[in-house]
Amino acid sequence: MNSPNSFGNAYSFMTFGESHGAYIGVVLDGIKPGLPIDTDAIQHDLNRRKPGQSSVTTPRNEPDQAQIVSGIYNGKTTGTPICILIKNQDQRSHDYGDIAEILRPGHASHTYLQKYGVFDYRGGGRASGRETALRVAAGAIAKQLLAQRGVSVIGFTRQVGNVQSDVSTDNVNVSAIEGNIVRAPDAASAEKMIAVIHAAQADGDSVGGVVEVVVKGCPAGLGEPIYHKLDADLAHALMTLGAIKGFEIGNGFDSVLLRGSENNDPYYKDEHGNFRTTTNKAGGVVGGISNGEDIVVRIAVKPASSITKAVQTANRSGEMVDFKVEGRHDPCICPRVVPVAEAMVALVLLDHVLLQERIAATSAAEQVQQKLATIDAEMQLLAMQKKLYEDELSALQQ
Repeated sequence: MNSPNSFGNAYSFMTFGESHGAYIGVVLDGIKPGLPIDTDAIQHDLNRRKPGQSSVTTPRNEPDQAQIVSGIYNGKTTGTPICILIKNQDQRSHDYGDIAEILRPGHASHTYLQKYGVFDYRGGGRASGRETALRVAAGAIAKQLLAQRGVSVIGFTRQVGNVQSDVSTDNVNVSAIEGNIVRAPDAASAEKMIAVIHAAQADGDSVGGVVEVVVKGCPAGLGEPIYHKLDADLAHALMTLGAIKGFEIGNGFDSVLLRGSENNDPYYKDEHGNFRTTTNKAGGVVGGISNGEDIVVRIAVKPASSITKAVQTANRSGEMVDFKVEGRHDPCICPRVVPVAEAMVALVLLDHVLLQERIAATSAAEQVQQKLATIDAEMQLLAMQKKLYEDELSALQQ
């Protein structure tokens, strides 16, 4: 098993640090030298995830300024590991002093204690969503490398509470998504979602939702059956996010309501000679391999566990106590999950793109080798023919 703190194969990264430590950081490996990287684009995605950006996110004030320590020079990769650091600047550890001995409902305090025997209760330590800033930084680089191949990754909030947007995935656009604070695909749904969040916030509570990610321009052929199917790796990547409680691709759970004749995606050949499907209920992946259609995945985001509404829970001595979380927390994390989900999808896709390019490179090399072998065989035949003619000529001259 790989390190539990690392992710990826051809394109891999490892994160480190805790919510209330001095720094958090990420080290990326597997990137060729000489590739152009826009560091402003990395910061742009970090700004989309950072706290304190609106009335529906935590007011914790973290600038999340990326410090490129190594691996990028004069705007291009050097081929060496890329290290990015982010300084924690607005920790308030004293907000957590009263809950050090309490098993927090919905948090990882109990399970971390069971596994490690110790837990950093200050902001959740390693289990904090703060770690996801590093995934966004790694994913921002992956998104740029995918864009160079014509692939784009677009995430948005599909649903908050019982409010769901019905905008088709074919019609989503980044400007509309980034034009509202919940990152909904349309303004009408955004207003209703914001109202649901504010209502929960007023009660000292939180609310969950659904985040959707659409991949456009994905080539066919990505995926490594059978244990690294593309959809399996996407599910794994997104389920590593702490607040995610469900994953589906394409029609997902709704497919159980259909018959096979309704759920199948028939093929046709387009004007460019490519095979396409008339529908996309599979969500762009069949048999664990991308089929060239848009990849569409959705994740269920639970209501944030840190709420100011008091509940009864046990402390580490087994006593029942009243519990509520002080400090600054998100009433709904969907808007900030969007760039994180995009990052994880991009990281999986780039990993599979690089693996597929290795296969293609091997195939190309084999083709050249076969051509050389053919030339060698032909040269041997010519040499034999030449020897026959030489022997014939020698016999005639005698």
